[in-house]
Order: sequence, then C-alpha cells, then structure tokens
Amino acid sequence: MTTFENGSGTQELEGKRALVTGGSRGIGAAVVRQLLDAGAEVLTTARSATSTVPEGATFVAADVRTRAGAERLAAAAQEVLGAVDILVHNAGGARPHEGALAIPDEEWQNALDLNFLASVRLDSLLVPGMRERRSGTIVHVSSAAVLTPIGPFLHYTTAKAALENYSRGLALELAPSGIRVNTVAPGRTATPGGVATREQWAEVSARVDAAPAEINAGDSTPLGRDGRPEDIAHAVLFLVSDRASWLTGRNLIVDGGEFPMR
Repeated sequence: MTTFENGSGTQELEGKRALVTGGSRGIGAAVVRQLLDAGAEVLTTARSATSTVPEGATFVAADVRTRAGAERLAAAAQEVLGAVDILVHNAGGARPHEGALAIPDEEWQNALDLNFLASVRLDSLLVPGMRERRSGTIVHVSSAAVLTPIGPFLHYTTAKAALENYSRGLALELAPSGIRVNTVAPGRTATPGGVATREQWAEVSARVDAAPAEINAGDSTPLGRDGRPEDIAHAVLFLVSDRASWLTGRNLIVDGGEFPMR
C-alpha cells in the first residue's frame, strides 16, 4: 500500500471527506483506494453493491442518472460524512451503436444523464456547502475519446465534451469562493468497463461488415501500453491535493502521450 504524506509525516488528505461516484470497480475503485491511502474518509456509490468496493470506504447504492438518485446520494453524504470536501465524478459510459444516426433518443438521453447531467445535479446539491466553507475540490472524469469523436460513440463523446465545457465554466464561477474544479480525461485504460465496451464495438462492427476502429489504442501510444486504473487515480489524487492548489479550470489528459497537447 502506498501512503501519501505531505512532508510533515501526516497523510496529505487526513481530515478530508470525499465522495466518489462509480467507485465500485475500475478507475473509480482505484480513486477510492488512493484517497483512502492518503487519509481521506470516503463515501462511494454505484447502482448496486459489489464485492469490489474497496475496503474502508462506505458504500451507498444510488442511480446518479436521476435527480432522485442525486438527492439520495447527497443526503447520504450529509449523514455519513457531515460535509464533502472532495467530489470526484467518475460514473460514466455508453454502449456503441452502428453509427451516429442509429443512436436512439433514449440512448442519447441516457448518455447525457450519466456522463453529464449527473455531475450537474450532484454539484448543485453539494457545492452550496463548499461555498459556505469557502473550500472544496471537484474533479470531473471525462475521456480522451472526446479528441477523436466517431459515430458509434458520438452520444458518449458529446456528453463528455459538454462535461468539459461545463467544468471549465464552473471553475471560473467558483474560484472566488476558494473551490477548485478540474477535469481528468483518461485514454484507453484497462478496466472491466473498457473491455466490455471494446467487445461490444467489435460485435457492432461485425454486424455492419466494418473493421472496428481502435479507440485510444494502447499499443499505439508513445509509452506502448494501455493505462492502468491507478494511472488515472494518481492524477485525480494530485488534483484534489494541496499540491494542485493553483490549478483550476484545467483538463488533464492522461493517455500515455497518444494525443497532442491542446
């Protein structure tokens, strides 16, 4: 286990209270572990409990795609943590379709609810408390796929692009209140969700008799491998720590060097 200390011998997030959405597996679970190791008290959520929720975190089931789910989660955070100092929006995902115009309305709405509006709704419930305390850090997890949008995933990348724009605007609005807002955009990362999505994409491509385009292909990155969940979690930990105290409104692309700087 890695312990993150702040130079005084104490864990750098000691006394901090964190909420992480989508924290039962993959990148979210890695973020939860990093925050716990750094001394934070952590509440995490997913639609249903699994055995992969990191030990030491408090879990509450909630569907963040809905306003009712966001309200349930905010109430649980108030009950369990008392207040939220660190908010990490990691819940996200979408399944591929045969092209942009083949994506049905309900899939567009689901992608927007999960990948964009979930963050907006939960922020609206928890940011007022941060404003009262004049402190807090928020990280929205986007995707490097926004840089190369393709038809079968256009509902997903469009929602994530909206999230990045929203995050930047929110950062500017909240900066005078001492609240920092940043975005992390992972490249292709070896997670259960990522593997399942690539399998679905291969099936869709077979139906339309097309070769599946690689999305953030790990073997094409300058570093020559897929990302690990811990690679993304380290970036999140940096952004929520005091080491990033002069960073807000930024999008940190963690992709093994595949995409050009922007």
